Amino acid sequence: MRMLTRALPTGVLLAALLCSGAVMAGAERLDRGNGPEPSTLDAHRCPEVACANILRDIYEGLVAEDGAGRLIPGMAESWEVSADGRTWTFRLRKDLRWSNGEPLDAGQVVASFRRALEPATAAPHAHHFDAVRTIEAPDPGTVLFRLQRSLDLPRLLVLPIAYPVYLPAVDAFGARHTRPGRLIGNGAYRLKEWLPQAHIVLERNPHFREPAPIPEVRFHVTEDAASELRRFEAGDLHITETVPPQPLASLRERFGGQLRISPYLGSFWLGLNLRRPPLREQPLLREALSLAVDRDVLTRHVTGLGEAPAFGVVPPGIAGYEPPSPEWAQGTQAEREARARALYAQAGYSRERPLQIELRYNTSTPHRRLALAVAAMWREVLGARVSLRNEEWKVFVGNRRQGLITQAFRGGWIADVDDARDFLQLFHSEGANNWSGYVDPEFDALLAQADAAATLEQRAGALRAAEARLLQAHALVPLYFYTSKHLVRPEVEGFEANPLDRHPSRFLRLRD
Repeated sequence: MRMLTRALPTGVLLAALLCSGAVMAGAERLDRGNGPEPSTLDAHRCPEVACANILRDIYEGLVAEDGAGRLIPGMAESWEVSADGRTWTFRLRKDLRWSNGEPLDAGQVVASFRRALEPATAAPHAHHFDAVRTIEAPDPGTVLFRLQRSLDLPRLLVLPIAYPVYLPAVDAFGARHTRPGRLIGNGAYRLKEWLPQAHIVLERNPHFREPAPIPEVRFHVTEDAASELRRFEAGDLHITETVPPQPLASLRERFGGQLRISPYLGSFWLGLNLRRPPLREQPLLREALSLAVDRDVLTRHVTGLGEAPAFGVVPPGIAGYEPPSPEWAQGTQAEREARARALYAQAGYSRERPLQIELRYNTSTPHRRLALAVAAMWREVLGARVSLRNEEWKVFVGNRRQGLITQAFRGGWIADVDDARDFLQLFHSEGANNWSGYVDPEFDALLAQADAAATLEQRAGALRAAEARLLQAHALVPLYFYTSKHLVRPEVEGFEANPLDRHPSRFLRLRD
């Protein structure tokens, strides 16, 4: 069919091309898929990967990470720790500035930390800093942390909760300090535009010490992985946030080296609401639901991109930690299913008197496929009646947090740090992210024992005992351990695999 471009004025044609999104902006703009709409851009209140990816570009902590995930100097040019591991001193770079050009000093860093850690902020990751006794600024160029126990503090200081928030904007605008024109950061980029359910645009921060190679970054809301894949194929995206479940051989044939799959410190499970019947008083029923799931089938035929079946919470690959192997996970799947049916009957259910349960998940093609598969297994093995409900991310997160209307729900965690405790703290009875409402004083005591341990071996032993106790209670249904999955266009340089799957835009380049 003949193209009718001559019928359009040049200016109209150019405008149409620029608005289409199908034309890459050369080396001037990086287009990244980013999953669901971020729930917030308040660094201290960021609970998920979608906001952390963006905040990592807008802010910089005392310590930063390079493109390979290695710790590097951030706001602090150097740091040192006392012999007992309880006092950390960070020396700031000279001439630090906010993205509005104002000077940034140690006093502002300390004030921001106080806001992050005060209970009124309700920061979801404040637990990482439970060991902090005081934070001081003895002079404008020094930040001093005094701890109640030794702690590998630098690796925590790369998290969004440790970013310096510009408090004058918080005081002036409250929760709306995160909007364009109001959000002041200190990183390589600054917020330019936020179009809800579409994209967030960042532009190069002219006051950052090193100009970012790419002038502009656009983070696209890509809640549906299949749609994201189509947008990548159409040229709308340089990098996808994930890859939808498809046969791996087919993906490799289609995309070759553009497909990037690597180990990832993350776990996926189904949470069980322990605040209300029928799951609260029924450990046998919870165990039956877990045993009825064929994890090998899920990882081979439903996810299918290198994920490993999971019978625990903490993923493999964490240094110095050997996860427990629960007794109920032993044997063949046929044996597990036979035990599941027996436990289901002991709990008072049968095909004539079936369990009726709702499985809730956030809107996403992979999550829908997984929910359908698990529901089919529960129906086939146990005779349970399963209803499915999907919700937009923000709605789902809110319902999961308050725990009143959920029964079984999509859970999971991506490591903040390379530490087994990062996963186990989710089930502490007072934890901000204890979505299931799991309460066990002995489990809490084991976490406290790990915190007070004199050696790394003692700490690992206490954490292993805590995980074993959690799994024996069947407070969740472990499903699989993640891999990171991205499609990356050939012109993107500097995209390096790392176990935490963090890729700051300032370490990426676009080849012309």
